Amino acid sequence: MKRPKILAALLVCVSLAGAPIMPTHAAINSMTLGASYNAQKTSITFRVYSSQATRMMLYLYASGYGVQDSANYVLSSVGDGVWSVTVPVSSIQAAGITGSVYYGYRAWGPNWPYSASWGKGSAAGFISDVDASGNRFNPNKLLLDPYAQEMSQDPLNASNQNADIFASGASYRNTDSGTYASKGIVLVPSTQSTGTKPTRAQKDDVIYEVNVRGLTEQDSSITAAYRGTYRGAGLKAAALASLGITAVEFLPMQETQNDANDVAPNSDANQNYWGYMTEDYFAPDRHYAYNKAAGGPTAEFQAMVQAFHNAGIKVYMDVVYNHTSEGGTWSSSDPTTATITSWRGLDNTTYYELTSGNQYYYDNTGIGANYNTYNTVAQNLIVDSLAYWTNTMGVDGFRFDLAAVLGNSCLNGSYTSAAPNCPNGGYNFDAADSNVAINRILSEFTVRPAAGGSGLDLYAEPWAIGGNSYQLGGFPKGWSEWNGSFRDSLRQAQNELGNMTISISQDANDFSGSSNLFQASGRTPWNSTNFIDVHDGLTLNDVYACNGSSNAQAWPYGPSDGGTTTNYSWDQGMSAGTGTALDQRRAARTGMAFEMLSAGTPLMQGGDEYLRTLQCNNNAYNLDSTANWLTNTWSTNQSNFYTFAQRLIAFREAHPALRPATWYTSNQVAWYQPSGAAATSSYWNNTSNYSIAYTINGSSFGDANSIYIAYNGWSGSVTFTLPAPPTGTNWYRVTDTCNWNDGANTFVTPGNESLIGGSGTTYSQCGQSLLLLISK
Repeated sequence: MKRPKILAALLVCVSLAGAPIMPTHAAINSMTLGASYNAQKTSITFRVYSSQATRMMLYLYASGYGVQDSANYVLSSVGDGVWSVTVPVSSIQAAGITGSVYYGYRAWGPNWPYSASWGKGSAAGFISDVDASGNRFNPNKLLLDPYAQEMSQDPLNASNQNADIFASGASYRNTDSGTYASKGIVLVPSTQSTGTKPTRAQKDDVIYEVNVRGLTEQDSSITAAYRGTYRGAGLKAAALASLGITAVEFLPMQETQNDANDVAPNSDANQNYWGYMTEDYFAPDRHYAYNKAAGGPTAEFQAMVQAFHNAGIKVYMDVVYNHTSEGGTWSSSDPTTATITSWRGLDNTTYYELTSGNQYYYDNTGIGANYNTYNTVAQNLIVDSLAYWTNTMGVDGFRFDLAAVLGNSCLNGSYTSAAPNCPNGGYNFDAADSNVAINRILSEFTVRPAAGGSGLDLYAEPWAIGGNSYQLGGFPKGWSEWNGSFRDSLRQAQNELGNMTISISQDANDFSGSSNLFQASGRTPWNSTNFIDVHDGLTLNDVYACNGSSNAQAWPYGPSDGGTTTNYSWDQGMSAGTGTALDQRRAARTGMAFEMLSAGTPLMQGGDEYLRTLQCNNNAYNLDSTANWLTNTWSTNQSNFYTFAQRLIAFREAHPALRPATWYTSNQVAWYQPSGAAATSSYWNNTSNYSIAYTINGSSFGDANSIYIAYNGWSGSVTFTLPAPPTGTNWYRVTDTCNWNDGANTFVTPGNESLIGGSGTTYSQCGQSLLLLISK
C-alpha cells in the first residue's frame, strides 16, 4: 500500500497518567460493544468504550446526513471503561424516528470537561485540544461508533467536500460536525445466507486479487445497474471459476473514504480507489452496494459471498488494521490539529500509539499514526471485527495490510512493563511475544489445517515503513506471507540480465517454495504467497513492457504520485528497437508460469489473465477510472493469453506434484544443468550461470505424470539435454513460452502434448523462456 495524498486534508505518541483500563480478553466482543436490539426488538442498547472519558452522550437521528438529532441520551459508566444506555424503541419513535435508527456519540474528558453551559459549536469547558496525557476529547465532533455494523456516508461525499468540519485545533475546534458526520446504523440481524464455506487446503488455491468496483464496472455481461457492486461481483463467480480461480481476494471492502470518488468526473481529484483508509472495521463499504438502504450493503455482501461459495470459491478480504482514516496530526509542528471522526475522539490513548510527550504519533504506515495494536482493547476491536466478518459475513480468510505493525510490541511513548523491548517507545517487531496482535489472532481463531477443513487462511503483507519492519519470513507458524523476494528475484532474472548479479540458486529456491524463508519457523511451501505483480506496482503486462514507472500521465491512466522506483521492469528492448511485442508476450507467459508452476500459493492480479495494462503507472491508488477497471473486450492476443493462463492454472490443479504440502526431498526433485548433468555446488555458486532444469517425481505425490521444467534465463538459445523419464515413458511438451509458440495453443490441452523424446534427447530453448514437459 502507498500513501494516498487525496486525504491529507481530512486525514492529513504515553506516559499514561490515569492508565487506560485494559481487561484481559475472554471471548469475542466480551464487552458487548456496539448497538443492538433486544430479542423482542422493543429496545436498543448502545455500548461504547472509553477509558478516559468523563461524560458520554448518545445522539439519535432520523437520517444520516443534513439533519439535527431527534433525541439524545446520557450514557452511564458501567465499569471496565464501558459506557452504556438502553433506549426503548417507543421513545425513539416518539422522537420522530420511525425508520432506520442513525446514531453517534459526543464525548468529554480531561482536556475538555463537561460544562452545563455547553451547546453545539460552543467552547464551554474547553481546556486544550490535546493534554499532557494525549487526550483529544471534543464534544463538537460527533463520533462514529467503532463497532457500527453499517454507516450512513463518508465524511467527504457529494454533498460535503469540507474536511475542516472534522478537525480540532484553534481554527476548527468549535465547528460542530453533527449534521455532516458519518453515523452508525442500528441493524436488525440479516437472514441472508452466505452458503457453505469451501474447505479446500490452501496449497490447492489460486488467488485472484481485485477491486470490487473494478471487477464489473465496465463489464458488458453484467446488468448496468449492478456493475461495480457486490451484486455484480457475485455474478462473476462462474467466470472466475472457469478461469480456475479458487479464492478471490478483494481490496478493502470495509468502509473507506471513497464517496467522493465521483464528485469530479474524469479526474483523480479526491479519489481513493484502492481503499486503504478504513473508517469502520465492521461496516461493508456502502459505495459498493447496489442496495444502499439500511441493511442493504450487509445482505448484498452476504449474497455475494454465497454466490462465490456456491461456485467453490473462497472469499478473502484485504484488511487494514495498522492505521485508520483519521490519520495523524495535520502538521509535524502543530500537535493541536487532527481529524476527529471516531477513535481519536473516544479514546486517543487507547487506539493510537503516541510518541513520548503524547502530542504526536508514531508512524510506520506512511499515513500518520500507528494503530495501537499492542493495546488489549484496540486488539479486541481487531479480533471482534475479524470474527464478525468470518462468522456473520462468511469470509474465508484475510490479507493483512502492512501486517508487521500487528507484530509491534511497543505500547506508547514511554517505557512500560507491558512493552519491555521499547524503553523509548516506537516500533519493535517481536513474533515471540504472545501479546502482539499477530499471536493474539492465532490464539483466537483456528487456522485452516494443511490438509484442508474449517478454519481461516491468514496472509500477511510482512513489512511496513521504517525500523525493523521488513519481516519477510519472520511471522510465526499459522501465517502465510506475501513473498516479495519471489517477485523481485524472478523479475530480476528476466529483466536485469547484465545490470545486476543474477543467482540461479535463488531462482531454484523460489521455484521450490522458498525454504530459506519459511522452513526454519516450521512452515511449509504453501505459506509462501507467490506473485509477480499485485495492485501495488506494475501489472503483469507492464512488468515486461515498461522501463520503470510513468505516473504523471493524463486521465484515465494518471496522474498518480508516489510508487516505488525499484520495479525490475523492462520493455524487452522495444524502445531500443531490439525487441517486439512478441518478446513482451513471451516474457509475460514466462512470468505467469513462474507463479503457477512453483511450490507455494499463487496470487495473480485481476486482469493479468488478459494482459491488462496501466501504461506503466505503478501506483494507481487514485484512479477510479476506465483504465483501472477490468474489461471483457479483448484483442486476439489478449484472448490467446487468457487461454494460456486458463490452461496453465488447470495444469497446476491437475498435478499435485506442483502443490506439495511439505518440503520437496531429494527423491522428489532433481536439479540439472543444461547439459543434463546434476547441478553441483560449483554450478549453483557460479553467477555466470543463468539456466536451470529440474524434474518432479510425480509418483511420490500420486501424480500420473512426472514433470520437467527448464528455465533459460540467458539472452540467447541454450540446448538442454533431457534426463531419463520414468521407465516406459517419454517426455511430451505441454508448453514452451518462446516466440515461435505464440498463439492460441501456446499451452496445449491434455492429450495434445507433443512427443519430444527420452533420455539424452536435446532441446534448443530460446532465451528468457520456460519449457514444461510431462512424462507419459
